Amino acid sequence: MDLADVALFRMIAVSGSLSAAARQLGLTPMAVSRRLAALEAQVGARLFHRTTRVLSLTPEGEAFLPYAGTLLETQDQALATLASGDSGLTGVLKVTAPNVIGHSIVVPTAAELMNENPSLKVDLTLTDGVVDIAASGLDIAIRVAPLQASNLIATRLADNPRVLCASPAYIRKFGKPFTTGDLTGHSCLLLHGMDDWPFVIDGKLQRVPVSGRFATSTVDAIRAACISGSGLALMTYWDVWNELDLGRLERIELADAVPDELGIWGILPSRSYTPPRVRALTVALKKRLSAAALRHTA
Repeated sequence: MDLADVALFRMIAVSGSLSAAARQLGLTPMAVSRRLAALEAQVGARLFHRTTRVLSLTPEGEAFLPYAGTLLETQDQALATLASGDSGLTGVLKVTAPNVIGHSIVVPTAAELMNENPSLKVDLTLTDGVVDIAASGLDIAIRVAPLQASNLIATRLADNPRVLCASPAYIRKFGKPFTTGDLTGHSCLLLHGMDDWPFVIDGKLQRVPVSGRFATSTVDAIRAACISGSGLALMTYWDVWNELDLGRLERIELADAVPDELGIWGILPSRSYTPPRVRALTVALKKRLSAAALRHTA
């Protein structure tokens, strides 16, 4: 069985179309179709339902997908084992991360790893949405969220407390809230679907309703609006650490509540083998996050 065709099958399953897989691989749709047909002939089953408008996995395709991942993982493990220790990290490091932390933390960390390892490649997907890393063939997902029970492996990379903040200009004009009750008198910057903010009050997690004139779908936009003086924002520390450092935003502490705390996690598929490039990334991210936190608190 040609593992390149197995990788092609998985890419088609993830992208949802032959043409999308063809674009990513630099092939023609006809070539992709022929290679898929050859794989189906080898396994003795039709892997996709194909019409002019819809492409979907057959029951046989759904059953084969996890085995395809295992085959490709085993190939990666074998190549990593045979590679010379002097050549450094090799292969393609496939990562997904949120936009803000992706730009400020993951990109420079990945660049540093590539500088140190000429044979290493990085494929980074930046999105604030949750990606199915197993189905997408990703090595690791960097996530900022409460950790949910799953069959995935999680490594805590750093603490990530939420921070209530505003720009100096906003504070000069409207003052600071002193309690959660004062938030009703302020313009709060809202993410879509999040019209209440989580605080720990008297030792219990409570959600405090807030409102404002500006709502958006991305953390990037919330941060930009907050810097411009449009209102208060409740963001995670690693979304605003640099702005706090530079004085572009100021932290606001309330007398009756503390914002709920999150963490930054490295999420791996449930695998028996973790490639050296993934281990190296998690170590480098922990080091960068720790150094930045020490610099800000010094």
